[in-house]
Amino acid sequence: MNERIDSLNIASQIKPINKDIIVEYTPSTNVVSYSYTLYKNEEIIDTYNSNTNKKTSIIMDETGVYKIVIKEIDSSGKEITLNSGFYNIDKEKPIIEVSEQLLTMELGDKLDLFSDVKVTDNFDGNLTNKITTNYNELDFNTTGIKKLVYTVSDEAGNIASKTVNINVVSNVTDSLIYIQIGIITILIAILYLLLSFRRSVNLEKRISKFSIKPIKDNSLSLFDNILKFYKNLVSKISNVISKSVFIQKYSKRFEKYLSLSKHTHSSAIDFVSSKLIIGFSFVLMAIFSKTIQYQVLSIYEVCIPFLIGFFVLDIIYFSKYKIYRNKIENDLLQAIIVMNNAFKSGRSITQAIELVTTELDGEIALEFRKMNMELSFGLGIDVVFDRFAKRIDLEEVTYLTASLSILNKTGGNIIKVFSSIERSLFNKKKLNLELKALIGSSKIIAYVLFFVPIFFIILVSLINPNYFAAFFTNPIGIVMLIFMIVYYITYIVVVNKVMKVRM
Repeated sequence: MNERIDSLNIASQIKPINKDIIVEYTPSTNVVSYSYTLYKNEEIIDTYNSNTNKKTSIIMDETGVYKIVIKEIDSSGKEITLNSGFYNIDKEKPIIEVSEQLLTMELGDKLDLFSDVKVTDNFDGNLTNKITTNYNELDFNTTGIKKLVYTVSDEAGNIASKTVNINVVSNVTDSLIYIQIGIITILIAILYLLLSFRRSVNLEKRISKFSIKPIKDNSLSLFDNILKFYKNLVSKISNVISKSVFIQKYSKRFEKYLSLSKHTHSSAIDFVSSKLIIGFSFVLMAIFSKTIQYQVLSIYEVCIPFLIGFFVLDIIYFSKYKIYRNKIENDLLQAIIVMNNAFKSGRSITQAIELVTTELDGEIALEFRKMNMELSFGLGIDVVFDRFAKRIDLEEVTYLTASLSILNKTGGNIIKVFSSIERSLFNKKKLNLELKALIGSSKIIAYVLFFVPIFFIILVSLINPNYFAAFFTNPIGIVMLIFMIVYYITYIVVVNKVMKVRM
């Protein structure tokens, strides 16, 4: 709505308003011409000349301090100057500044509402003392997120508000003290056991100097005892979870990692047990870190460490398996050459496999040693190479297995077949090396683009931990976070599809 003034206001308007001002200027009957100049913040923004005495409307619709100067010329030629007062228009809301968008308080504590709040206005200056809140309407006797709204109005009637989230947590100071005392007691007990073990070892060394025969020590070392305890714990958990059909199906994906576990895991289901143990270990570390800060974990702070710990073993063994698989892929051509030379000298498939185990080293020799052992136990050549193909999951090994199976069933010139396989693998390896050289720089750029957003998020979070708080406390922020995660995953998948070249 507009503020309409029917005549020129000579007095100054002290109080600002947040509406448009329209001044209706009507000259007297003896005025033959007039002109007006409109000033805003002491600068000319509009001029008008009229050769009649008809009334005119002067409109002021923006924030500022206005003044009107009118010059009239009557019928006798006399010039009269009229100066208006000041018209104050303020349409800008006050600015509320708060230091933190998310506050944490315990049940029973008092919150200083205005310690870190500042309000400024373009006309009224500092309005911090006029701010109001909905503090009395909030229930601080229960835990959870409370939305504290700061509201302030300037003299012109412009209203501004700011919302701050307050996380009310339970008062657990006493329980945290007991937990800390318990943790410190356990740490002291572990330290005492370590010192006792070290003292016994030193005592044994001193006694051994005066003994005719060294004391035979059949006891296990501390590391061996820890490893033994870990294996027993894994075994007990495996016996419990093995009753689940779902876990048994899930554990089958870890069968290919058994050869890389170095006897730590005797079965695939032991991997699932280890994943559970590591997941709970991460949760215990999170609880300990929160305990020394006198804080309690939320449901998210429990789930996230558990999920990270649960999938750590997947990442480790996936990396190991990939390295192991790449080494076998690089050495497979040498194994084919050795087998082909063995066939040319008149040896059988079993003898060719045994020759590979003696001529080559590394992972490929280990796999052929397994096949040689399986053949000595009575398994057929088809079964042995099929098991080898499932363990390694390489296209070349599958091709080799199919060729040997066909030759074993139907017969044929094995030398010619292996010469063809050798030539194909050599050409493929040569082409693969050329391809890696061509797309190497593009892969590096893609990897950099993958990790730059993550590095940026970590860096900003270290500098300002509350910078990304809006993504978790605001509904719009949560939607934006989900959209960004989906967009980032889609970007990674698309780039990988573009960069991947099948041979």
